[in-house]
Amino acid sequence: MASNVQLELWHAEKVAAQTTVGTSSSGIHYAAWGETRIPEPELERLVGAVPATLAPALAARAYYFVPLAIADTGETMIAPGYSVELGDRAVCHRNATFGSTEAVFLSTRMVDDRFGLAFEFFINVAHNFVAVAGVPESFAALVWSQAEAQVRGESSQDAWETRRRAQDAHQGKGIDERARNAFYEAAFSDALAIYMLSLAVDFDYHDLREREYPLLAAPALAERLRHVAALFPPNPGYEFQIHYRRKG
Repeated sequence: MASNVQLELWHAEKVAAQTTVGTSSSGIHYAAWGETRIPEPELERLVGAVPATLAPALAARAYYFVPLAIADTGETMIAPGYSVELGDRAVCHRNATFGSTEAVFLSTRMVDDRFGLAFEFFINVAHNFVAVAGVPESFAALVWSQAEAQVRGESSQDAWETRRRAQDAHQGKGIDERARNAFYEAAFSDALAIYMLSLAVDFDYHDLREREYPLLAAPALAERLRHVAALFPPNPGYEFQIHYRRKG
């Protein structure tokens, strides 16, 4: 849609009321509204990558793929299309609650490629899952053993900062349990999101780096991803693979 066209914003609740929510083959509730520019088969493939074993914890969630979720209003407002002015006012996602439904509105027009949208969707799914189900004890044990072994880097800024705080306390008078639990949640959310991303999109691990922190060593990430894959196997039609790039 042309950038000079005036677009009327919709309340998120109105969007939800006028949109039919479907359910993916894996049990995830989702819908598309407005000029998302995402073909339906592509969207189905994306949502279908979420392992079915995650679905029970996400039963109260619905993911709405919309052009733009607007950031600078007190209410959750949605744009039916794209304009430069609204793009400057948008955020990657906004949350809203309608009765017993927790809605997540994802901006499809803020990113230029499938990779960006896919990762935004999967990191939301991962955080939503952790908020309900928590972190598996076996995964927490794995990442803490890596931290104690001083494995280089981390999988996100949040994981890096919370790991550093927990370890700094550990070297002093004791472990900062709050920081360590925050590290477990960040590291697990990252690993779960990256795992789902790998099921849906071919990508280079270094594309995930953000801001200034050392990226987690690839063998350590691979160990985390294999652990997640064992806990939440891929759905039929999806395959988990890790390829190492070798220098020629």
